[in-house]
Amino acid sequence: MSKTKVLVVGLDCATPQIVFDRRDELPVLKGLMEKGLHGRLRSSDPPITIPAWMVMTTGKDPGKLGLYGFRHRKGDSYDQMWIANSKAVREKRLWDIIGERGGQSSVVSVPPSYPPYPVAGNLIGCFITPPGKDKEYTYPQTLRKEIEERFGPYIFDVVFRTEDRDQILAEIYKMTDKRFEIMDWLIRDKPWDLFMFVEIGVDRVHHAFWKYMDHEHHLYEPGNKYENVILDYYRHLDGKVGELLRRVDEDTVVLVVSDHGAKRMKGAFCVNEWLIEQGDLVIKERPQKVISIDDLAIDWTKTKAWAWGGYYARVFLNVEGREPRGTIKPEDYEKEREDLTRRLRALRGPKGEEWQTKVIWPQDYFDEVNGEYPDLMVYFDDLYWRSAGTLGHGTMFLPENDTGPDDAVHAHEGIYILRDPKNAKTEWRDANILDIAPTVLDRLGIPVPADMKGKIL
Repeated sequence: MSKTKVLVVGLDCATPQIVFDRRDELPVLKGLMEKGLHGRLRSSDPPITIPAWMVMTTGKDPGKLGLYGFRHRKGDSYDQMWIANSKAVREKRLWDIIGERGGQSSVVSVPPSYPPYPVAGNLIGCFITPPGKDKEYTYPQTLRKEIEERFGPYIFDVVFRTEDRDQILAEIYKMTDKRFEIMDWLIRDKPWDLFMFVEIGVDRVHHAFWKYMDHEHHLYEPGNKYENVILDYYRHLDGKVGELLRRVDEDTVVLVVSDHGAKRMKGAFCVNEWLIEQGDLVIKERPQKVISIDDLAIDWTKTKAWAWGGYYARVFLNVEGREPRGTIKPEDYEKEREDLTRRLRALRGPKGEEWQTKVIWPQDYFDEVNGEYPDLMVYFDDLYWRSAGTLGHGTMFLPENDTGPDDAVHAHEGIYILRDPKNAKTEWRDANILDIAPTVLDRLGIPVPADMKGKIL
């Protein structure tokens, strides 16, 4: 290993249209841009917090990782699922590789990091850490006591799908300030070669306040009192990053990254209502109220497909010999998948407007597919329309999210800024999320494993 240190500033959901287009209002980040590489960072497929951060830190894509979101089917069952956590990650992360080389890392709230796991150095859990005083969230366990004696309880996340916007905002600032206070201590008092953290507050402020900022959002109201909330938070965060940078020397490589970007949500598309209309999903009775697909009375002996909601849709085919009551013969699988794909791509919006819908076949898209992948991954209108998994709304098109207030969706274009004192030229260069892990290892003087897919920036 070299004597170089690397600080990775993770800003969950940070987006080019603010970080780059409003750079004059973010002097710290602008200063980093003026001393190195920066550009759009193309996220993973899907562009979701889990798996994206692990794609970034392992150099492996979601197919290899077997991670396609927060929740996954359990085997080929219809109604059982599991939630991804740190135990689901079986590939080596940056800090695992660094530890094998004798180096040390401080890892703060990089998803998924609950349950906490051994690292050469120190680790603090992320936003999926469940509430409760009995939950261990650090490695080593003694780190928790040190944190709480100095700073009180750690704040992992905020409730952001609520109408009480003032409370959300207050809690986001409280969480962010507490995290930076703890990191200021960690970065000074603990040994590290890699220091990496993720601030989830950016993601939360986007989802809770995007419609108040974006003039193109269908729910935007001119002159609303929250119009500057998102930019004000970015300014605050910019200052906090500046304070942290003062704790590292000029030889430290600084890398600012986001796992994905954000853009306005045009609405939510009730994909299971559409599948019912198309005859792919057959139900025993119409729901009389809004219900989840999990509570729907489905006639599996006549059903060909069903879907999960989220920022993208996961569509599953009901295959004979795979699912318990499969109806699609294995020899008809390709034909049925192609037919459903064609119909999904032909979807139009509520006013007949053309959509740019993308359908991914995981088995063909990834070099290797592990875990419980869906048969189809669907981005409605290039992700502008969220996938609503619920039914019973009386319409296929909802003006808002179906599971609580949410103004924004995920975009593939995140950001990166790389300040390397040994190569200070300023250059705009787009990159891929897979490029981050090999770049960090290279700067630390560690050989890049042959199975990492990205390239060194």
